[in-house]
Amino acid sequence: MSLHAQLSPEAEARLAAQQRNATITSVIIALLVVLLIGVVLLLLLLPKVETFTPEIISYQAGTEESDQVTKREMNRSVERKPSAPSASMAKVIAANTSATTAVPVPDVDIPDPSTDFGNGSDFGDGWGSGDGVGSGGGFGNIPAVLRERCSKADRLDRLAKNGGNEKCEEAVVKSLRWLKKTQSEDGSWVGQYKVAMTGFSLLAYLGHCETPNSEEFGDSVLRAIVYLINISIKNEGKIADDYKDKHWCYDHAIATYALAEAATFCTKLDINIPNLNKAVKLSGDWILNHQASSGSWEYSYDQSGERGGDNSIGLWQIQALKACKHTGLWENKEFTRPIRTALEYIKRTQADSGGIGYASAREHDSIGFTMTGAGMLAYQMWGKGHDSVVRKGAEYIKKNTEFDYNSPTADLYRHYYHAQAMINRGGNDWKFYNNIFRDQILNNQNEDGSWKDVGGGEKIKGVATNFQGNTGFAIHYRTCLATFMLEVYYRFLPATGSGH
Repeated sequence: MSLHAQLSPEAEARLAAQQRNATITSVIIALLVVLLIGVVLLLLLLPKVETFTPEIISYQAGTEESDQVTKREMNRSVERKPSAPSASMAKVIAANTSATTAVPVPDVDIPDPSTDFGNGSDFGDGWGSGDGVGSGGGFGNIPAVLRERCSKADRLDRLAKNGGNEKCEEAVVKSLRWLKKTQSEDGSWVGQYKVAMTGFSLLAYLGHCETPNSEEFGDSVLRAIVYLINISIKNEGKIADDYKDKHWCYDHAIATYALAEAATFCTKLDINIPNLNKAVKLSGDWILNHQASSGSWEYSYDQSGERGGDNSIGLWQIQALKACKHTGLWENKEFTRPIRTALEYIKRTQADSGGIGYASAREHDSIGFTMTGAGMLAYQMWGKGHDSVVRKGAEYIKKNTEFDYNSPTADLYRHYYHAQAMINRGGNDWKFYNNIFRDQILNNQNEDGSWKDVGGGEKIKGVATNFQGNTGFAIHYRTCLATFMLEVYYRFLPATGSGH
């Protein structure tokens, strides 16, 4: 007789439920293991992504060395797929389809701009947030402080503290709107010296914190950038209208200056414009590789002549190189020797009076030392604000400078440099200059946003005076110069005193 244990129906049901749960749990665990293995394999097989964080440098008007600003890491681990072009993008494409090197559709989203864009400034050395003791601030930590630096409230506060007013802001905005209206379909401006004038316009936009993301001016900014990129790439780094004209060295330097500043902005804002960094690197290298043995730069970038260039040409190259340095596309040491010899050239052209000449330590055609502010600015840009060149230059400007917009003293080219150099000096030096230039500029703007002719019918006392007259080129040229001068209040913060 055998005995058999028999489970009750309730026990059998519980056992079956336990078996089902165990099966489901096993399946889930198996799926999770497979998923984990897949993720590990994906991470191992993906190519390593490089991140690019440009070095941000600021200079103090009275300091010998550059200050390092804390880097903010930007992780660009995923490259977005280009989206369908917006209306503004379509305009850029159409404007550039005739060029064989047309830039592809940039990955820039303009439809939903920040409301703060277009309300600030941040470019050029010393442009941006200072520390109250002579620091120009540099580019700042874009984009972390763009919300403050590019806000209208912050800009108006800086204007008030630095001797400006709301009229300065209104004048700049009117000017930028005039630029927008006068831009050509291909993204350039004016028929003469298009490259230089496009560079000027782009610098004016950037000085007001306008980027490809800006709501009102973003389309105009982007088209200008694309126009200059196309020329640089097509000509292996050279950017000009006519390479047979010896003055093309100006075009190239101004355009490189503008593109380099745009590149720094776009990098920090994670705006992808194809070939922008490549164009900047090619164009910047051209300047570095074509410096004359004198330390300056010559017409047509000639390195064989005896003259060795002049400060008018050289200062644009120096400004362009500083903007290039900010991009992080070069090692810092690549600028050491070129800038040292460039500054030495400037020092050799300074007279005992403090005035800095065109190509020597002599007045140029009895019109004074026209490059004094330019030479001061070069030293300030490269961390030499305490140098005797700067101190002596400021004294010369205070003793010898007049500014009446409707007289021969309205040499805007000279005053463009004076404004930047003197606000970096700060104190009484800046008060003196601000008092003589601000209202003269404000009171002579046309209703449409451009600036009226200078000189009051008399010839300007200066070297580069082709901003005088009523041709389209002259109007555009002087409008940009006047705009730069009014943007100086928030590009540069003055020092606390002039006794540096």
